[in-house]
Amino acid sequence: MQSEMRSIVVSRYGGPDVLEWKAVPVLALGASEIRIRTIAAAVNHTDLEVRAGNWPIRKPDPFPYVPGVEVVGEVVETGGLVARALIGQKVITMMQGLGGVRADRPGGYAEFVTVKADAAAQLPVGTDPVAMAAIGLAGVTAHEGLRPLGPLKGRQVMVTGAAGGVGSAAVSLASALGAHVLGIVSRPEQADYVRSLGAGRVLASRAGELSLVEPESVDGVFDTVGGAVFETSLSALKPDGTLSLVGAVGGSDVRFDLWNLIRPVSLTGYSSESLDGAALEVAVATLARLAAQHAMQTPKWTTMPLSDASRAHTALEQGGIKGRILLVP
Repeated sequence: MQSEMRSIVVSRYGGPDVLEWKAVPVLALGASEIRIRTIAAAVNHTDLEVRAGNWPIRKPDPFPYVPGVEVVGEVVETGGLVARALIGQKVITMMQGLGGVRADRPGGYAEFVTVKADAAAQLPVGTDPVAMAAIGLAGVTAHEGLRPLGPLKGRQVMVTGAAGGVGSAAVSLASALGAHVLGIVSRPEQADYVRSLGAGRVLASRAGELSLVEPESVDGVFDTVGGAVFETSLSALKPDGTLSLVGAVGGSDVRFDLWNLIRPVSLTGYSSESLDGAALEVAVATLARLAAQHAMQTPKWTTMPLSDASRAHTALEQGGIKGRILLVP
């Protein structure tokens, strides 16, 4: 194995210009670790927030820092306690201290990424690794956030923020699993896109259409918004329904009728910070199968060189690119 590689390195918080393409040493491989040659590393809003200092790295001395909370690649080296049969296998890994605010290890914006073997999931045979990178963290978050709602076939499910990255993955996945999906979007012009993902009905909050959500009309809510939408989401639950919160892009301050908590409904949530390798393996197997069957849509993606990470961050901040941005060596 070579002694040096190139990666994006951040030495201070700031704008996209703090992302520098540098030569760095290849760290020694631990006994329980694998080395992955990067095929594609997706760019997430998390990366932007950490880079800007809005979500500070939880370490007393955070720099130098390599961003990126997910990567798809090929195993090129294994530690002494890991089966050598893994070498050559395509895998995906995300979160679990890879970059992000925990930064237990350097992130995915690098030619090679080293993680514990049990933090990665093998891609099913025949899976396009770049397409899986596009599904990535958003798809896994949707999978895990929908699980508390129980079996979805034939049930009514409401997804807020349905045009966003995680919300759109949840619409597509819930529909593929047999749910009847009501999508809530912020703007009317997003409705056609969400219908194309499988939503049977779409309402726009800015058009004042939230009032059309009938009380006690859905079995489950997958909420990425919180804020002003939360009261409607909670009231929409049928008895024994469940609301699963995975984000609060609309704000964390909410109001609702307390009598709703006396009804037999459940409130829960999911954070990808709690993801582990076992859950990742199950999610990846499901997502890959549904994508291969064309039951679930794979997001559109744009590739950019790893060395152009600053341009990728600028594009994501400006909203100039639809779908996911994937950094490739």
